[in-house]
Amino acid sequence: MYPLGVGGIRDIVPGMSTEAANAGRLRARALFRRWPTVAGLAFAAGYVFRITTGLEPAPILVAALVIYLGTAALGRPGAAWPLFFAAAAVIVLTRAALPGVQPSWVLFALGVPLLGYGLARRAFRPLWGLPLQTLLFAVVGGLAAIGPLLGAETGGLLIAAGLLAHAALDVHLLRTGRLVPRSMAEFCVVLDTALAVAITAVVAPN
Repeated sequence: MYPLGVGGIRDIVPGMSTEAANAGRLRARALFRRWPTVAGLAFAAGYVFRITTGLEPAPILVAALVIYLGTAALGRPGAAWPLFFAAAAVIVLTRAALPGVQPSWVLFALGVPLLGYGLARRAFRPLWGLPLQTLLFAVVGGLAAIGPLLGAETGGLLIAAGLLAHAALDVHLLRTGRLVPRSMAEFCVVLDTALAVAITAVVAPN
């Protein structure tokens, strides 16, 4: 009646449970490895549903540029995440303490001393380090900082274009492992792309 025997059946069931548990652990590890993507989506969600003019994510773009500039100026990839949390604190505190001041302007101003430090230590190499980040900071960051002054449609589209340009840089940095940790590059790819799409969806129909 029991070709496998009672013991055989007992051997099979635990084996199946073990396989299911192993599969669960593998899925958990895969999800953990993608934590920058999950974090980027979660962070973007905090902005996406508040975008009404397309100008709201401007501080995020300026913050990203300042973080990368600061990392290049310091010559320490590990500084990227501490700079990220510092920039986030600046945005929150500026909005709380200085309601009439754009956080983008404050972040842009704070980027200048970082640039000065990088120049003082003559961090002119490699070219994709401080030289490129300075150019992006000056051009893209400047446009993002004045974006709110150009009106919702023009300013929003400029910010969306800047976010997509920064996302393209992040893809390159993610592949090469340069400048910032790959976790930061992956996080920014997701965040920048999500915000750019959201801005376009709000502004384009107008």
